[in-house]
Amino acid sequence: MQHSADGQPDGTATVQFPRPGFLASVFRDLNADQGPNPDGAAPGPAAPGSPGDGTSGDGLPGDGSPGGGASGPGAADPEESVAAHARAAALTHHRTLTVQAEHDRLADLLRRAALPVSAMDFESQLRHYEPRPYPTDGPEADREAEPRWADFAPAEPAVADPDGTPARRLLDSGYQRELAQARLAHQRALREWRTRQAEADSPAADESRRVHEAAEAARARAVREYNESLEECRRAYRLSEPAAVESLLERALAAAETATQDLPAPCRAVFRPLTRTAVLDLDLPPLDLVPSLTGYRLAPDGDIVPVPRPPADRATDYLRLVARLALRALQAADAVDTDEILAGVVLNGWLREPGTAEPLCLVSVDADRDALARTRLLPPATPYEERDDEGVYADSEQDEALVRLRQLGAAVSPDPYGRLGVQPAAQAGAAVPAAPDLSANEFAQLVRDLLTRGGLAEWSVRLRSPAGLVATGEGAPGSALPGRWVVWASRGAAPVSAAEIATLAEAVQEESAERGLRLTTGRFADEALDLTGEESHRHIHLVDGDGVRELARTHLGLPLAAGR
Repeated sequence: MQHSADGQPDGTATVQFPRPGFLASVFRDLNADQGPNPDGAAPGPAAPGSPGDGTSGDGLPGDGSPGGGASGPGAADPEESVAAHARAAALTHHRTLTVQAEHDRLADLLRRAALPVSAMDFESQLRHYEPRPYPTDGPEADREAEPRWADFAPAEPAVADPDGTPARRLLDSGYQRELAQARLAHQRALREWRTRQAEADSPAADESRRVHEAAEAARARAVREYNESLEECRRAYRLSEPAAVESLLERALAAAETATQDLPAPCRAVFRPLTRTAVLDLDLPPLDLVPSLTGYRLAPDGDIVPVPRPPADRATDYLRLVARLALRALQAADAVDTDEILAGVVLNGWLREPGTAEPLCLVSVDADRDALARTRLLPPATPYEERDDEGVYADSEQDEALVRLRQLGAAVSPDPYGRLGVQPAAQAGAAVPAAPDLSANEFAQLVRDLLTRGGLAEWSVRLRSPAGLVATGEGAPGSALPGRWVVWASRGAAPVSAAEIATLAEAVQEESAERGLRLTTGRFADEALDLTGEESHRHIHLVDGDGVRELARTHLGLPLAAGR
């Protein structure tokens, strides 16, 4: 309504159109029927035959049916459609942020799993006792000295008359008041000090001192007993007692997990003194720890669709984490072995899933001491990032942890999500294993220890495989194994044939050696025994499984279990 100059309505109506809002502009762009003005403007008169005048297109009154031009109850409300689309977009964004948080957690785990391992040797575990003095025996005792009058006496008044006597200056009234107050303060402090001294000499104070001294003696005794027990463990460890070595290793492995306490990856250790090898069983994290999605997207029809990651990328991320956990365990075992008791370490990574009877081995490492000395963890430098321009397998080939793990000769599952396992290098079984239970490094170390104890020096391995090895050595004159030797050692159930004896004889000739030694944990065929009885092959010596066990008992003082 318009108003006249005196403020009264003049009977004419004016339609005001406010500034169009977001929804109004969307409706206009879509050329949608807005019905009542979405911005609150008063509707104008409807043209005859238009949908808003209550008539059909031919000028007849409409009946409310879809053919009459009125929107029915099932027609979509544009505002509700836009609101539903906005809600779906917000939900898509929220779910994508959740997936991104999972990626960030994986990146943080990869970084923390590569942190350097602190050595948990015996020196770092020693405790030190520092006595705590009784309160009255410390610096506080100096402040409890008897109050002195010199600390309370006021300063004498200044000299006003040089010709006056000292007695006249002391009769100053102000000075006398200060002097009286100082004497009262000194007497009060002296009385309080004597009270404290009397209380300190009381039976209650003596009992408090005795309690304090008893507590300090108990602390000193506990530290001394702990260090003595630690020294006993060190002596047992230097003697290669399995319980002491395993205890030290498991403490070091547990300490290495402190950086990733939110990622359960326990590791157990078994020490085999026969080969001076530690076999570690590492429990790997579950497969669902690595995100399977990149995020979510909103489809044109309004559905929220997950965006899966390529399977190869997910498998690579899991193996990257496995490689860091394996290297960390190897580093912990190597760092704690300051006395070089271990000749090597075998590590098996097991995936234990609920509902499965047997665990699955996804990684297995058989590393000797020299290889461990060259292995280091990745520094926490570049964080984990997805790089789409390098291809699916680029990260797997360039990841330093996986590269170093493979340089140790590790067997790694090609597809952990496909449940493709690897053969463990050795099983963490009994401390006295049979020959088939030994790893390749263990078997090579056992053969070397047996023959070097027998007098064969300058040991040089030419070929090595899980089935055996070929090496050369030279014994000093007068020893049990004098001269230059070619050694062929193997393990297996099949008997050694005469053809293998002939091959060894050719190798002895090629190496300009004097003798050959064919060692097996099994037995020899009859034709092989007959061949070594001939004059042309008498320089070839044979040692079967019984002989190997006897050598182990004689030279190493340790038994070797019979093969299965």
